[in-house]
Amino acid sequence: MSFKINLKQMLCVAGALAITGTAQADPQLLEAMKNPDNWATQAGDFANQRYSKLDQINKDNVKNLQVAWTFSTGVLRGHEGGPLIIGDVMYVHSPFPNKVFAISLKDQSLLWKYEPTQDPNVITIMCCDTVNRGLAFGDGKIILQQADTTMVALDAKTGKEVWKVKNGDFKLGESNTNAPHIFKDKVITGISGGEFGVRGRLIAYNLKDGKEAWKAYSTGPDDEMLFDPEKTMTWTDGKMAPVGKDSSLKSWKGDQWKIGGGTTWGWFSYDPALNLVYYGTGNPGTWNPSQRPGDNKWSMTIFARDLDTGKAKWVYQMTPHDEWDYDGVNESILADIKVGGKDRKALVHFDRNGFGYTLDRESGELLVAEKYDPTINWADKIDMKSGRPVVNAKYSPAKGGEDVNVKGICPSALGTKDQQPAAFSPKTGVFYVPTNHVCMDYEPFAVDYTAGQPYVGATVSMFPTPGSHGGMGNFIAWDADKGKILWSIPERFSVWSGALATAGDVVFYGTLEGYIKAVDTSGKELWKFKTPSGVIGNVTTWKYDGKQYIGVLSGIGGWAGIGLAAGLEKSTDGLGAVGGYKDLAKYTELGGALMVFALPDNVATAAAEKTTKTQ
Repeated sequence: MSFKINLKQMLCVAGALAITGTAQADPQLLEAMKNPDNWATQAGDFANQRYSKLDQINKDNVKNLQVAWTFSTGVLRGHEGGPLIIGDVMYVHSPFPNKVFAISLKDQSLLWKYEPTQDPNVITIMCCDTVNRGLAFGDGKIILQQADTTMVALDAKTGKEVWKVKNGDFKLGESNTNAPHIFKDKVITGISGGEFGVRGRLIAYNLKDGKEAWKAYSTGPDDEMLFDPEKTMTWTDGKMAPVGKDSSLKSWKGDQWKIGGGTTWGWFSYDPALNLVYYGTGNPGTWNPSQRPGDNKWSMTIFARDLDTGKAKWVYQMTPHDEWDYDGVNESILADIKVGGKDRKALVHFDRNGFGYTLDRESGELLVAEKYDPTINWADKIDMKSGRPVVNAKYSPAKGGEDVNVKGICPSALGTKDQQPAAFSPKTGVFYVPTNHVCMDYEPFAVDYTAGQPYVGATVSMFPTPGSHGGMGNFIAWDADKGKILWSIPERFSVWSGALATAGDVVFYGTLEGYIKAVDTSGKELWKFKTPSGVIGNVTTWKYDGKQYIGVLSGIGGWAGIGLAAGLEKSTDGLGAVGGYKDLAKYTELGGALMVFALPDNVATAAAEKTTKTQ
């Protein structure tokens, strides 16, 4: 593979950067992203749209997809994330021990392999399997965020280490599962460990040498959160207003903010024109809400930060004083759409709490907040003036008190959607969302904090949502303007894979029992294939040597599959998921393979010729 960019290309890139104001952006990454034959970032773009302009595989011929080749990672745990494709090289990652493989697309030969040395004890503090959500590419480097909080930059040609940094301490319960993201000249990463009293933060490193550029905490003093009390805005009383001095400190009892969670293990997005990076923060610690009175700011919050300085421009807390573990880390999808009849630079976020939010990503203004699963019951609605949920006291663990088992809360702590990313098609203007259809019983209990030890404080049992289709998942199409489900496909188990939308009018997703499926934009199933294990990876597409491919990692695990992945049997283990997904073992088994699909040569050729004639 060559990373050379000719002078004409460089001038084009420089011109684009001058227009967008991203003068320091990495030209190699931008050049790779411009070509839809590549898949150069985990979401395919900075906006987290998970959309491809490729259309050789379309709604008419997708039924002909067949296995092109496969690759085993040699690891039998949950395989989240997906590969990167740059030119004629694919980069594949694995769960712990976080292997990285560079594979030639020409003959599927292994160009290089990297396997870091990590203390295996880190596995004991990873709450929800040993997953890793992927790699990043830029400046001739492949960036890997290891489980033990080490981030390493590898030479993309050779796999040799260029630099490495530590952003946490696993002996304190800190770990990493997120994919690093490269925006401009910075590598952005977060931290996991909300169930261990970890204090969440986002960290930016210089892509060139790995030196820390800035660090922004989720909780605590204004200066450590990079807040300007008069300039950092939030939605309140129907308008945006300054958060005010000590906004986080005032919302915690004493020094609880120091072990307050708000971890950052999800996805990050970036608007080059606004120079803002967006992400969500996780649950407050402990899960027992009676021990931490107050709103617990700024856990459960969408942040918009200036990429160069880290300073927060605006924040929106979705679940103040979280009582249910509804982490707010799910991806924020950036899309320019009409909302309420007006053109908006929108941010669309499908939260664990079951509400789909549409905000103005420039101002932070709340525009839409509606249930994307009508069966959720913990809150009746979102009060649009205050932006706060109207909580149903019947399903409030805080109202029930410690040692009281509050039954029938929907959704479960898994959320209506966890980290599995949705897709957006600019062609249809519709969002395609993998969801969970699971409820829970929740019993809080008192717990003391000890560094490096679990700090949960609740016993949870999960089960399929009663009175519905009997399954544990749905794949839905969502109108972010109206806040409305357009269609829904019921599934036996949660849809835990990331979705993919394409210009061929096909949407792909995977299921926990192991299917990869293709549907058209009306929700009609067009094709499916049973892979060797459950699919919790994110579907990806690329083109090489004139042929379009579809790829997905097959390997059961993650929170929903933790029972199989870790051999757990007690129903309340895995933070409640083991009992909820006990039937999963009847349909799949452990695995760890990349599955690659393509059309037969004659079908692919016919599709290519048809595309050429219509251009």
